[in-house]
Amino acid sequence: MRYILNNMNEETENSYDHVLKYTGIFGGVQGLNILISIIRNKVTALLLGPSGMGLIALFQTTVNFISQATNLGISFSAVRNVSELFETADESRIAHFIRVIRAWSLLTGLLGMLICILIGSTLSNLAFSWGDHTLHFMLLSPLVAMLAVTGGETAILKGARQLKSLAVIQIYSVLIGLFIIIPVYYFFGESGIVPVLVLLGLAIMLLTIHCSYRLFPLQLAGDRGILGDGMDMVRLGVAFTLAAILGSGADFVIRTYLNNVSGLEAVGLYNTGYMMIMTFAGLVFSAMETDYFPRLSSVNHLPDKFNELINRQIEVSLLLISPMVVFTIFALPIAIPILFTYQFLPVVDMMRLMSLSLIFRAVNLPMEYLSLAKGSSKSYLFLECAYDIFMAILIVVGYHLCGLTGMGYALLASALLNSLMVISFMKLKFGVQLRRGVYAIFIVQLPVCIFACTVAMTIYGWLYWISGLLLFALSLCVSFYVLKQKSKLWNKLVSRITSRFHHGS
Repeated sequence: MRYILNNMNEETENSYDHVLKYTGIFGGVQGLNILISIIRNKVTALLLGPSGMGLIALFQTTVNFISQATNLGISFSAVRNVSELFETADESRIAHFIRVIRAWSLLTGLLGMLICILIGSTLSNLAFSWGDHTLHFMLLSPLVAMLAVTGGETAILKGARQLKSLAVIQIYSVLIGLFIIIPVYYFFGESGIVPVLVLLGLAIMLLTIHCSYRLFPLQLAGDRGILGDGMDMVRLGVAFTLAAILGSGADFVIRTYLNNVSGLEAVGLYNTGYMMIMTFAGLVFSAMETDYFPRLSSVNHLPDKFNELINRQIEVSLLLISPMVVFTIFALPIAIPILFTYQFLPVVDMMRLMSLSLIFRAVNLPMEYLSLAKGSSKSYLFLECAYDIFMAILIVVGYHLCGLTGMGYALLASALLNSLMVISFMKLKFGVQLRRGVYAIFIVQLPVCIFACTVAMTIYGWLYWISGLLLFALSLCVSFYVLKQKSKLWNKLVSRITSRFHHGS
């Protein structure tokens, strides 16, 4: 543990270089995960088709709902507590609190498992309009406990800034998933979905435990009153839990509505499109929780510093995500058949509109973390609840009016409304001020992305590809120019390459 404490005295300055560096590191890990996941998704789509993908989505959504409803937000709130304790470098307090986290994780896991067993029949009736799936949910109940234990150990690693271990877990998890999915789905088809989900959960839990216990060995004999010492952590996590319940509940309502109205194929198409765009967004946003959130927490009482940090994070996120959005909008007709099958092409327009909503997410997300960094759980809960409610309503209406494309418009409208609400709320509540640089980037990149989406949905043939290439080049040049002005990383990279070239000569 002392080695870990010594290695936490690394660069923590809130510069553009720092934001770019760690966004690149975590984005790189996410990119590798995506490449491995592409094979897994392709195999799943070929073996099970849209209906099988829809069945997986319903089981996963329901299990996640139960897990988030019973884990008391420990997987998130514990990160803040552990990070603060590591700043004090008090080894005894750190060791004690790790025992607290593990005790609470085990308790909530067993509670969630029991609840999943007891309400299995109710879950079956809510999620499916056909057949009795009570046994399936009872067999999935151990997965709820595994998710709780995994969440607790992951929180310990995040709070201790063990980024290498977290990266290793992510990479090995998708690799293990690939080797489990291929034989089981090949031989058993849809009948293998429940065993695959349980085996994946078990593998990830064991892998996470191995990494965490190696750094922080398990201590069964601990202090008395260990559960009571975690009440502050639990209270902070309750708001996160309630927000997660509403978020999972909204997903549950949407997927159940689609299943009852149009069947599993519609659920599979929507889930595939939604998860693909969220995975793609992780290339830029994956650094938020691991790097940005702890830094924001450390300056949450200093308005000038947290304003500066928020603005820089938004600027970098906008500059990185905008060219990626334009590229994705035009590349989807080729990417979807390669990643899945031609059966998934009807979801392309929905995904284009959803990609456009990531521009607004790049503005919202850095500000929303401030509520948690300040411990203002009510503010976070209010923002999340409002978004989940009007998103679910708009999606149901959008699908009723225009099918999958209507859902894309609904997701875009939800992101826009959320942006207006978050910006206004954060300014009134915490005095967050977006500076002119943010607005300048937003005003330039948003029209380019909107025009790209409009062109992609209305024209075809060679003009489609020429327009896509030009718009992508325009967005990329704008981002590159601004980042080059604000960051020294480019100059450092050029200097290093030049020096190596001359040295090699």
